[in-house]
Parts: sequence; structure tokens; C-alpha cells
Amino acid sequence: MYRYFIYMSYSGAAYCGWQNQPNGTSVQQRLEEALATILRRPTPVTGAGRTDTGVHARLMVAHMDAEMPPDEVPFLAEKLNRLLPHDIAVSRIVSVRPDAHARFDALARTYRYTVTGVKSPFNHEWVCRMSLRGMDFAQMNEACRVLCRYTDFTSFSKLHTGVKTNNCRVDYAGWTQEGDLWVFTIRADRFLRNMVRAVVGTLFEVGRGRRSVDNFARLIEAKDRRQAGTSADAKGLALVDITYPDDIFI
Repeated sequence: MYRYFIYMSYSGAAYCGWQNQPNGTSVQQRLEEALATILRRPTPVTGAGRTDTGVHARLMVAHMDAEMPPDEVPFLAEKLNRLLPHDIAVSRIVSVRPDAHARFDALARTYRYTVTGVKSPFNHEWVCRMSLRGMDFAQMNEACRVLCRYTDFTSFSKLHTGVKTNNCRVDYAGWTQEGDLWVFTIRADRFLRNMVRAVVGTLFEVGRGRRSVDNFARLIEAKDRRQAGTSADAKGLALVDITYPDDIFI
């Protein structure tokens, strides 16, 4: 058996998220179905993380084990793209060490949340449209700097997830303007369920003057999800990058 990393992207609008669920169609399900058809055997995949319902991925990585030797793999991506629906695309498949793990070996993950106050027929599935009148992005960036001072983000985590720790190391967070779009980028070693959307929703409150930067820091220290803001709409969020150590690749 050989182990491979599958690099892919998808629009999450039609899916219940990355991970298989009993009550909806997932991206993982569609990928495993296509692999089973091509390889003629059940082929489970393990993703680098789990995106929630409606969340997109400009880059997701999953690993799989297959008997297919490396010299045949270049053709597998093309075959998968023929079978996968239009909103899921495989960009490349690479050989990795037998013990390489798409989730546990990831050094960092980067998400982007995009908002606009301008209606466009071209980005309605990927961008959250809302009123930005009076939104203070400079103040929101002050609050972003606060994120890098903390490691326990219980206040931004979905409740009762069963994870062993709510600690994450955020090494960058900030808003930038790209034409009519405002983009929030955040990079960390790991993320909690619903964390980015909860952070963004709370930052909106800072930008509207409903919450101070000091209050933003205090709610993190409180470790209480009830003190944070409402989660932002899922469709503005996308996983955009995952970093791995070089030595896991063959």
C-alpha cells in the first residue's frame, strides 16, 4: 500500500461540510465514492480538518492509502475530476511517507472570511454581502492583534465538541481591503469548531462600536461562548492554505 495526499478545492454551498454525516451529503462522501469507483474498492480518506456546512475550501488536503503505484498517480486526479461534481476539484495527488497524516502533521491552517457591501452576480456564493456603513476596520484590526496574545479560545468554540483542549496558537489575524471586498485572514496551528465564524461575528460588533477592544480581550479571558458574538454567515468563509513539513513528502 502507498499513502498519498490529495489536494483539492470545493464550494461548500451544497454540502453538510467536509466530514461524513448521517443526515446530509458531505464532500468526503463524494470523494470516497469517486475513489471507490476508480480503484474498485472502498477507499476511506482522512481530511486535514472539518469545514462546517456551507463553508468552502480553496485548498483542502486529505490522505488515502491505495495499491496504485506512484507512476500511475498522475492520471488519478484527471479521472477523479471526471467523476466528481462541478463544485469539487482535485488539483494534484502526491506521494508521502506511510505514516504521514493530513490532519496531525499540519503545521498551520489559514482561513479567509470575505465580506462586501456591493451586490455582485459573480461572487454571491463565496462572499457575505452585508451593510458595511460605518464599519471601523481599523478598530477591528486592533482587536485582531489581541487574538495573538491568547491561546485558550473556548469563548469562540462550539459547545460540547468533545475535544481535549481549546488551545490554539494564532500567529496572524487581520483585515485587508481588496477593491469592493474586505477580507479577514487568520492563520493558526489548529482551529476549534465554528471558531473563525465566531471570531468574525464578534469582530463585527467591535467594528460597529458595540464592543470595545478591551471588552474583546475580556471575553476571551472569560472562556464563555455566551459572551462572544453571533457566528458570521458560513458562505463568506473559506479554508485557503495548509502547511506541512517538507520531510513528509517523497
